[in-house]
Amino acid sequence: MAWNVRRKRDELTPQSQSSIPASISSEVEDLLNGLDAETILLSSTELVIHESDGISSLGLVKESRINHEPLLLLLRTVRRTGKGQEATLELPRGPIGEGVRELLVRIFSIGADGLVAILIFDESEMRRLDSVRRDFVANISHELKTPIGALSILSEAVLGATDDPDAITRFATRMQIEATRLSDLVQEIIDLSRLQDDDPLIRATSISVSDTAREAIDQSKLHADSRQITLVFSSDDDVTTLGDRIQLTTAIHNLIENAINYSPESTRVAIAIKSQGNLVEVSVSDQGIGIPEKDLERIFERFYRVDPARSRETGGTGLGLSIVKHIVNNHGGDISVWSVEGAGTTFTIRLPRLVDQLSEEKQ
Repeated sequence: MAWNVRRKRDELTPQSQSSIPASISSEVEDLLNGLDAETILLSSTELVIHESDGISSLGLVKESRINHEPLLLLLRTVRRTGKGQEATLELPRGPIGEGVRELLVRIFSIGADGLVAILIFDESEMRRLDSVRRDFVANISHELKTPIGALSILSEAVLGATDDPDAITRFATRMQIEATRLSDLVQEIIDLSRLQDDDPLIRATSISVSDTAREAIDQSKLHADSRQITLVFSSDDDVTTLGDRIQLTTAIHNLIENAINYSPESTRVAIAIKSQGNLVEVSVSDQGIGIPEKDLERIFERFYRVDPARSRETGGTGLGLSIVKHIVNNHGGDISVWSVEGAGTTFTIRLPRLVDQLSEEKQ
């Protein structure tokens, strides 16, 4: 199912709007807008006459009707019994990928005009964040020890080489490298922490995937030029997705940087965008050293490095691919990898397309 651009309330017919008295409608909408929850308000004919901004990313409403069978059953139970209902629902973040949202749903009647309100609370985030943070702290404590330990040893070496200018220069140069590595690691930790605290679908906007890829390519151009690597870009007719532009730019940029780091000089990295039905594919292919088959299943783990020595040489932190997967999953997509040692690697991101309601109706 593709993402849909839904009609706003003022686009409904006068007959639909008349199913609720104007005085009550205004008061109820003010109340719902002030709640710390996503909200849906339905008329006596089960027409959606109000939805909060975040509802569009959940796929629960289509053409001003509830488009989710378990939710519809709860709604009709409320109408039949007159009693409020509460349940926990699991929703996929998109038509593909591993990401799910665990939602607490409360439904109750309002007044005597047949109005029903649906309140939706995303309680999965707190549970997920608690688990992620515990694992993350354990990983960080180990990773930070290496550059910090190296800086400590090098500083002692500098103090012991006061009569050897060449040794001081050598040790100081190495200290700069370790300091840069530590700075990069801390920055990526901060970036990943921010991603874990932010759901891109809550305040999602329409994003041009081609424009996002071009921005990521521009960010990597100097690095590619310094290694005489050609960046080649191709794209189908422009397609859009729903989400956070900065996050998606970061994901594509990380894949391009990874491809540059693990490619020989004077080769090429290809970035391609293809429309595949209700999905859009973004692939990044290199002519590099490839990934051993035994490592393919683990490359998206935090701090996992296929070649630790090469990672130190390129300044890799082991977080880049983990960040990519986190972003893609949170956008309702998935990421896969194809690789042959000595022949290169291709990473492919798949994301839900954003399809305009009018375009979809013509299909």
